[in-house]
Amino acid sequence: MLPGDIGEENHCRELVQGVTREFGRLDILVNNAAYQMTHQNLDEFSSEEWDHTFRVNIYAMFYLAKAAFPHMQPGSTIINTASVQAYQPGGELLAYATTKGAIVTFTKALSELGIERGIRVNAVAPGPVWTPLIPSTMPDEKVKQFGKQSQMQRPAQPAELAPAYVFLASGDSNYITGSVMDLTGGRMLP
Repeated sequence: MLPGDIGEENHCRELVQGVTREFGRLDILVNNAAYQMTHQNLDEFSSEEWDHTFRVNIYAMFYLAKAAFPHMQPGSTIINTASVQAYQPGGELLAYATTKGAIVTFTKALSELGIERGIRVNAVAPGPVWTPLIPSTMPDEKVKQFGKQSQMQRPAQPAELAPAYVFLASGDSNYITGSVMDLTGGRMLP
């Protein structure tokens, strides 16, 4: 592991070079980093925070995919993490939700470029998931209610999402590309 900022293109290139140097190949890229912060008013979203959110959530995904593509062989796969926020955005998560919508579009467009090389590109769109990001970025009253809006009335645990990533990384999903897998606890996505 190389510590650094994935919002910087050079660091993303170094990460991919380190993997290919160590293992001689790169078959699976999972883009699963995110930054979010909640605000109640538009003027609370600073330009610096907006830029930081885009750098972590979408620029890094582009930088990593761009660096990885030349090293990926037919049968390789890229799995991006979107969110229910891409389809049912909340105003308090304006910056985060906007990047998640961009990730859906990025996934679909990149899959078109990847299919020519035999690289599959898909995304997972979770609903509410309990991670350290939640209590560190939301007010206490929101944290207490987090996930109750899902039909299961609770947030998912990360381990409940892992099988979807494993499936998309496996040969069992060879005919799937450009898709967004809905893991929302019952909230239907378009």
